[in-house]
Order: sequence, then C-alpha cells, then structure tokens
Amino acid sequence: MRAETAGPTARPVLDDIDARPGSTASLLRTLVGVYLRPLGGWISAADLVALAGDLGIPAAQARTGITRLKQKGLLIAARGQAIGYRLNPDALPMLERGDRRIFAMRQMTDADTWCLISFSIPESARSVRHQLRRRLQWIGAGVVSPALWICPGHLQGEVEGILDELGIRAGATLFQASTPVTAATLPETAALWWDLETLRTEHLAFQRSLAALPPEPFAAYVHLMDRWRVLPYVDPGLPPSMLPAVWPGRRSIAEFERLSGTLRDAAWQHVRGLASRETSATL
Repeated sequence: MRAETAGPTARPVLDDIDARPGSTASLLRTLVGVYLRPLGGWISAADLVALAGDLGIPAAQARTGITRLKQKGLLIAARGQAIGYRLNPDALPMLERGDRRIFAMRQMTDADTWCLISFSIPESARSVRHQLRRRLQWIGAGVVSPALWICPGHLQGEVEGILDELGIRAGATLFQASTPVTAATLPETAALWWDLETLRTEHLAFQRSLAALPPEPFAAYVHLMDRWRVLPYVDPGLPPSMLPAVWPGRRSIAEFERLSGTLRDAAWQHVRGLASRETSATL
C-alpha cells in the first residue's frame, strides 16, 4: 500500500470528548476506531462513505466529517488500491487505551488502591491548569479539593501520561493510597468527590437508548459502541463500599456485554464484505 507521508505531529492524538454520541462526528470517530485496525489500517474513501451511509449519514455530510477527522489527526489521506485514508500511527496509543476501557471496563474492589494527584500550577499557566483538570475529569478522577484529585490506582499510568503531555510532571506529586478515611460515610464522600447524580443519569440514558438501536447488526453495533464508549471514561468504576445500594452502572455493563456479544460478528462480516467488494472492483 502506497501512502502519503505524514508531517510531524506536535502532540499526541486525543479522543474527541466533545462530540455528542449519535452525532456525525461521534459516529465516524467510533466507526474508524472500531474497524480501521482490523481492516489493516486503511480504507478506501468510497467504503468509508458507504459505511457512513449504512449508519444513516448522508454522503456529503460524511465527507465533511471525514475531513474533520483528518484535521483532528485521526486519519491521514493515503492511496492504496484507490483513494482512501489510513490511521495515523500517533492515534494508536489513544485507541489502545480506549480498547482497554471500552471492552473491559474495570470495576474496583474494596481492596484496590487509589492514586492521589497533588499539583501546583502558577496562575500564569492557568490554561494548562484548566487542561489538566479537564483531562483528569475525562479519565474519571474525582475532586477532593481544587489541587488534590483522586482516581483508581490502576489509572496512575494514564495520569503520568497526561502530566508528561502537558509538560507539568515537575509540578505534580502522585501518591498511592488505600481506602480513604473520612468523617462522612464513603458513599456520601464519593458523592462529593464525583458527580454521581449526573453519572447515574448518563447510565440510565444509555439503558433507555438501547431500545432505539437500528435493526441491522452493523448499524446497531456501531450505535451501541458510540453510546457506550464515553461511560467507561467518566465512570471510575468505584468499589461497592462507595456506591449507593442501587447503582445503574452494573446493569449498563451487563447490557453492553450482552448486546456487543450478539452483534459483533455480524457487524464485522458486513464491513469485511463491503471492503472485499471494493478491493475486487479495483483489481
């Protein structure tokens, strides 16, 4: 496959956390993230637009969305058997992190450790401080105080990566800790450190959305993934002792695993069949 040479990348490719699930931008991002790697990292422009059409995205709207994915650094224009796109190698770490979150959402036990993030960033760098807080919130960290955040211990590597990417590793100190000791009960404390009511609403909205999945396996699977993929980031997977007795997150995980297991193979057969037809037509 002959590909155009990509220019230098100034920073790692980040997930599109602003795209609303179900939007053209989010569906295309999900489509590329799920299928480009098993397809060998490249897809023809015609196939990508056709698959977008199977998701209900008009061709002109799909082309505009694909251009935006290029601008965000996820795709690189490349010619194989036809005009197409390849995955930016710099996006692979982000996609691999997503795989670990999305396909195996980790739930903490009461014996697991925590990572505390203490940082001091001067007022002159408040834009960086804003980015840090936004990125920590995106990986499911909670706010103990403005300059002290907490997240599951298994996310320490991701925290270190964020600090390195923002160039502020020297301004932060990480601690490993066991179960916090607080004046209030642990569920009451968790509700102060995380916005559990908003998170509950997100889980319930995900569960309601499952009734509106398209009937075709491919479209159903991509929509399922698109609606699910944000939750394993914003939900830290708190241990039982920190959650209310009735918590919708457990049902969300079970429903995602059930439906993805049912739809995955048929959806992949659809994608592979379309790509095979395109390859045959260009020989």
